[in-house]
Formats: sequence, C-alpha cells, structure tokens
Amino acid sequence: MKLFFGIFQGDTAILNEEESNHFTKVLRGNEGDIIHITDGNGNLGKCEVTHVSKKIVEANVIQLQENFEQKKYYLHVAIAPTKTMERIEFFLEKATEIGIDEITFLQSFHSERKNIKIERLEKIVQSATKQSLKAYLPKLNDLTKFNDFIKKDLSDYKKCIAHCESDIERTPFNQILSKQPEKVLIMIGPEGDFSRDEIKAAYENGFNGISLGSQRFRTETAALQAVFATDWAFNHK
Repeated sequence: MKLFFGIFQGDTAILNEEESNHFTKVLRGNEGDIIHITDGNGNLGKCEVTHVSKKIVEANVIQLQENFEQKKYYLHVAIAPTKTMERIEFFLEKATEIGIDEITFLQSFHSERKNIKIERLEKIVQSATKQSLKAYLPKLNDLTKFNDFIKKDLSDYKKCIAHCESDIERTPFNQILSKQPEKVLIMIGPEGDFSRDEIKAAYENGFNGISLGSQRFRTETAALQAVFATDWAFNHK
C-alpha cells in the first residue's frame, strides 16, 4: 500500500505540494494509479489519481474508512529531550509505529537540552506514520517548561509521572491502567530524573507517581517502555 497525506473534500482527495512532488518525481506516479490517502485524523481513503502536476495531485475517493484502526486509548507522553537528539528521534519513530497520540517536550530542572527543531521531528513522525500505515498522525508540542505543563488543564487524563525516587510513593505503571477506554498521560524525565521538588509539585497537581520496573532506564528507553506497557494493558491484558 502506498500511503500519502492529504485532505478530503467530498469525493475528492488532494495531496499537498510536498506529497505531490514525491508522487510525481520520486515514484513517477501517473493518472489512474491507485493510492491510499490519510488526513492524519483517522480517515483512510482508497483513491484513484485523476490529476497530476508538480504542485498538486488530485484523486477520486473510491472507498473511505473512518477511524481506521482506532485504539482503545489515547496516550500522551511528555518527555525531556536528551542531549543527543538521535535518541529522541529513535523514540519518536518507534513510538509512532507502536501507537502514540501526542508528545510534549519538557524543559525540567535537569534537562540537558534547552531547544529543539520541532519541524525536523514532525517530519520523522510523518514518515513513521506512513511507513507503519497508520491513519492517525501523532501531535507534537514544542518545548514547554515543567511547571507550566503540570498546571495545564489536564483533568480528562489519568496523569502519571515516572521517577526513580524509591522513598517517594510510587505504583507500578501497569497496575494503574485499566482496559476501559481512557486518556493516559505520562511524564518521563531527563537522564538526571526529575528533581524532588518537581516530583512534589506534580503530586500536588494531581499526578500519580509511577515506576516502570526495577531497572533504571535511559530517557528514551523509559518512554518506549511506557508506550509498550500501555499498548499491552489495553490490547493484551
């Protein structure tokens, strides 16, 4: 299946300029070709290409599937970027393949990185979405200060903060997850973990302290562990 991003307008689907250029120049696509198009919001269309140019490709929608392979949960991971961005890029790629809905980048007390190139990360997520043939494009939120993030209105989430402070009450992550449809938010700290003050502030703002096991993980590994655990809890538990 060849998957592209586009928009749906009734029975017509339109690829943006970048996707149109890829279809025409890289894949040498032509009118009459059958392709699949998603808007990134769960709609997946089987389409026949009707018009081809360098800047725009139009197609007739043969079949449209709404909420294609929609998950039973909504997972939002808030993560402190690592100093080496390749590690975060690896996380984004694999988390998209497994199933994640939203990522927020956190700036915390022990953060090793103060800025990110959100446009590059968005391209990685888009590529992983197409590669894994998914119809939902994860949402990326730019770098946000820890204290600002925990004070947001997140009341519709089951809010969790993963940390390694064994003398502060924690619950194994898999024990707080249910098989009922719900929105889950988990914060993953930097290599130096969240500070004790940050953990305390998160608790005061309604977050549940959780552990991801007895091992001490690197940041991107901990985040992937959370993604795997959530997928397992809702689909295999």
